[in-house]
Amino acid sequence: MTVVAPTPTTEPSEAAHDGRKEMLEDYSLRYAPTTYRKWSSFAVANTALGGIAYLADFAIGGSLVVTFGFTNALFAILLAATVIFLTSFPIAYYSAKYSIDMDLITRGAGFGYFGGSVTSLIYASFTFIFFALEGSIMAQGLHLGLGLPLWLGYFVSALMIPPLVIFGMTLLSKMQMWTQPLWLVGMFLPFIVIAITEPEMYEQWTHYGGVDNVAFSFVALGAGAGIALSLIAQIGEQVDYLRFMPAKTKENSRGWWTAVIAAGPGWVILGALKQLGGAFLAFYVIGEIGQSAAVEPVEQFLAGFETFLPYTLALTIAVLFVVLSQVKINVTNAYSGSLRWTNFFSTVFKWYPGRVYFVFFNVLIALVLMEANMFSFLNELLGFYSNVAIAWIGAVVADLVINKPLLKTSPSFIEFKRGHLPAFNPVGFGAMGVASVVSIAAYFGAFGEFLDAWSPFLAITIALVLSPTLSLIFGQKVYLARTPTIPPAERSTEQIQCSVCLEHYEKPDIIGCPFHKAAICSLCCTLEKTCGSVCKD
Repeated sequence: MTVVAPTPTTEPSEAAHDGRKEMLEDYSLRYAPTTYRKWSSFAVANTALGGIAYLADFAIGGSLVVTFGFTNALFAILLAATVIFLTSFPIAYYSAKYSIDMDLITRGAGFGYFGGSVTSLIYASFTFIFFALEGSIMAQGLHLGLGLPLWLGYFVSALMIPPLVIFGMTLLSKMQMWTQPLWLVGMFLPFIVIAITEPEMYEQWTHYGGVDNVAFSFVALGAGAGIALSLIAQIGEQVDYLRFMPAKTKENSRGWWTAVIAAGPGWVILGALKQLGGAFLAFYVIGEIGQSAAVEPVEQFLAGFETFLPYTLALTIAVLFVVLSQVKINVTNAYSGSLRWTNFFSTVFKWYPGRVYFVFFNVLIALVLMEANMFSFLNELLGFYSNVAIAWIGAVVADLVINKPLLKTSPSFIEFKRGHLPAFNPVGFGAMGVASVVSIAAYFGAFGEFLDAWSPFLAITIALVLSPTLSLIFGQKVYLARTPTIPPAERSTEQIQCSVCLEHYEKPDIIGCPFHKAAICSLCCTLEKTCGSVCKD
């Protein structure tokens, strides 16, 4: 579906009246209006948590324990989970409060209009890297269970996802709701059975030093935590759902906060448990199948189910569980990735063919990574990516937690519309840039072995210090190009007609446009090519 911005005298296109328009667009570039946010707090949280059914945590946990041993892996997982929880909380809150996604939060949290678009590429990279990782895990399951060649399994695992993603939140919420109980049973049952039948394995696990019998060290701890921190951008996928939270009221306050915390920062609690589960299962099977196979989740769960089921039945259930898990997460990866590419191409190139096209684009990139066998260099890829991702998240969090409420050098609200924002804000964008460059240099050994291992923590430290420093230097003048005509915090449900597309939108999505001399919606403002941004002069 192509969205065209006609002149004010043009009649609305037939597509504007298509009943599927809302479902297909899914408010990928704008404020999610009250009329669309029709789900309960529980339904939104359940959908968001359904997306973390991925098995990459098991692969990461298995890789950590095999490489660094139990003690280093345990503390690395706990340290990374703590950092992710603390940084995810403010982002989840602002998304649920202002009904906007990660891209729009980033714009108003110190990055500016085009600065936020650059981070869309960082976020898009997260979605297709982890889509490829999860697709590889599914292909391993199909190979083990059906004998399907890996290259063909990659195609199958990639091409089955787009049809499920096209209709956005409406379909995803139903799918995650119905599959969640089955997934939870499959997730915990093997660990319970092993605890009953072979409890001594858990004690032996705590003494495991990895294939090289590694002792505890701060270098190993930092390196392991850096790999686990590659998941820090997962909060972006969580808020892709949390933006559909209903407005917080006195009556629903408790349920609202429970849902925001559980589905926002709370995802990492289950994520850490899954990493520890993968670390245990890798140890449990490594003596029988070897190091490389022990980190594959399908092999891990086959061993777990085989403790209480015949081999053939255990294999069948393990493969079905892997496929179910990967479908649940990869619909989220494909959905979130499509939003990121939509944001980037519409803001930078003023081109918006519709979110659906970018679903296929994101899946295609992931397929290329799968065919390149990214699973074989998992630790290196995730370790490098975490440096950039944590610099971005750290700069955003610094603005939300320090600059806005404490220093008051950043506006108290989140402004996301093009007509009110500068192209680049040196506060967040500068902090992220410096933190990324320094930490990547450290990652490649420029500052010695210790900072090589701890480079992601160097990135977040620099971002958290530099963002408030730059905010004090530049002040609020770099956050807004002009004063918003309608305060972003105003949650009015009053609808105003856009003078360009002639559709009606709620107030938070409308901007006064001097070029059109009338009100205009945020998407038409984004796509306008000829105005020369006269509103900012």
